[in-house]
Amino acid sequence: MDFLNFSGVVDEQNTTYTNSSATGDSEYSLLSITGLTVVVGFLILFTIVGNVLVVIAVLTSRALKPPQNLFLVSLASADILVATLVMPFSLANELMGYWFFGKVWCDIYLALDVLFCTSSIVHLCAISLDRYWSITQAIEYNQKRTPTRLNGMIVVVWLISAVISFPPLISMDRSSGGEISPQCRLNDETWYILYSSIGSFFAPCVIMILVYIRIYQVAKTRTRTMSEKKREEEGCGGSLKENGGGGGVARENGHCQSQQKTPHQHHHHHHHHHHHHDDKKDSKPSERRKSTGSRKSSLASSKRSESKKSRASSKSIELFSSRRKRRSTVNRNKITAAREKRFTFVLAVVMGVFVICWFPFFFSYSLYGVCRAPCEIPQSLFKFFFWIGYVNSSLNPVIYTIFNQDFRRAFQKILVCKSGKRSF
Repeated sequence: MDFLNFSGVVDEQNTTYTNSSATGDSEYSLLSITGLTVVVGFLILFTIVGNVLVVIAVLTSRALKPPQNLFLVSLASADILVATLVMPFSLANELMGYWFFGKVWCDIYLALDVLFCTSSIVHLCAISLDRYWSITQAIEYNQKRTPTRLNGMIVVVWLISAVISFPPLISMDRSSGGEISPQCRLNDETWYILYSSIGSFFAPCVIMILVYIRIYQVAKTRTRTMSEKKREEEGCGGSLKENGGGGGVARENGHCQSQQKTPHQHHHHHHHHHHHHDDKKDSKPSERRKSTGSRKSSLASSKRSESKKSRASSKSIELFSSRRKRRSTVNRNKITAAREKRFTFVLAVVMGVFVICWFPFFFSYSLYGVCRAPCEIPQSLFKFFFWIGYVNSSLNPVIYTIFNQDFRRAFQKILVCKSGKRSF
């Protein structure tokens, strides 16, 4: 956002601002101009290349295919537009000391400057809400989270940014264009300064921070619940080892249940077998026919028992396969949850860096809007805060590279492919 004439406006609110030279010549020496051009030129190039890599990585990498990463494509696009349509003109305006590019481009430039800055933080706000819904309404929201729906959300983000940014620009404090040192600056009235600061930064920032605090609380509760479940499962595992060969352990309704035969059952079976043997030894010839009949009956019941065992065996196989499927699903869910957790952390870093970069500028700008001259800060410090805000556009690709393995791999793959093609 271009407020480079901040301190000049404080001293001469009702006149057109000019810097130290009345003819509009630069206040910088040739050496300073060269140094600043090189530094800002590198910043612009780095911002464009880094964010183009982010766009290519999300669109081509399989690991980055989840539709929520479309937010990052849109955010990177906003940063690319800042680097191409705003930063070069801000640099020229600063070094030359006046607006060289005419009244029409001044209007467009200011509109784009405010729009891109606002859209960046509204994107981060939307991303934080997306994270929150994906954690608190995992099944329902993830089913609705289609590329079409997310593209619609991105359009809404840009519309909200435009609604916040454009209306106040109608009453911009423009130069007439006939001055020796024409200036291109926004409305200097208190209502506009507070409106733009609150709408473009403070309000979305508060929403974003509150949402992330809630995400942290939900994640903490879930971690505690999962650790309790893990302890329960470990308890079941211990029971299984203790039961040895005589039985097994089944889990029903989250509790462990033993399936081992009791000693009483075993004794009853042994006693029955011994009694049957004695009867057999003492039986008379007249009773042998009965015995033969009972053997046939016993054989039939044995076959029935075997068929029951066979059915039980097939059921246990089905149960085992269903358990394996469940286990693989759980493992997949764990991997997805771990990836979501890492990504949530990365986005928290992105948001934190954004706030750190832009807060000094918006705070000092709002302070000036409220109390004017008494709250004036040195112009050089204000300009430093202003450019630190622009530096933020180049930092997101660096954050993704440092904190996210999927992005790191995707960037390496893109760069290796490009260098490989050049070698041919």
